[in-house]
Amino acid sequence: MSGPSIRFARSQDEALLGRLDRDTWSTLSAVHPREEPPYRPFFDEARPPRDHLVAELDGRLVGYLRLGFPTSLAANAHVRQIRGLAVAADARGRGVGRALLDAAVEEARRQGARRLTLRVLGHNAPARALYESAGFVIEGIQPGEFYLDGEYVDDVLMGRSL
Repeated sequence: MSGPSIRFARSQDEALLGRLDRDTWSTLSAVHPREEPPYRPFFDEARPPRDHLVAELDGRLVGYLRLGFPTSLAANAHVRQIRGLAVAADARGRGVGRALLDAAVEEARRQGARRLTLRVLGHNAPARALYESAGFVIEGIQPGEFYLDGEYVDDVLMGRSL
């Protein structure tokens, strides 16, 4: 078994990525309700294929990372933000998330970014540990920002310099 390979998404990945997104939905990582049919497109004008890195493992698409701008302001055009990350349950623990993060760091640098940021739910310990191992640090916490499954959950802001 080899490690994951990373590439940019293509429009033909639409159905697989939509299914992966729905299969990995959890209140551990999502603040929106579980999507019901008819499903909205995975790609759209605000989230085109070029903003997605995908991971393949053993010839199968098993993860994605959405990379974008935190705002449309010129004043922070030097910052990129991870706007989504998902790894298939049966591919976790095989380096997929880390490979996607490493590729995002390199792509953000290639685009001229000086910082990379993200938001993660406070109760998502596995994701927070992964981000910390990739050099992200907590830069802020919005206590009780979301109400999920009967509990108030913190929104944790993390970032790193490039």
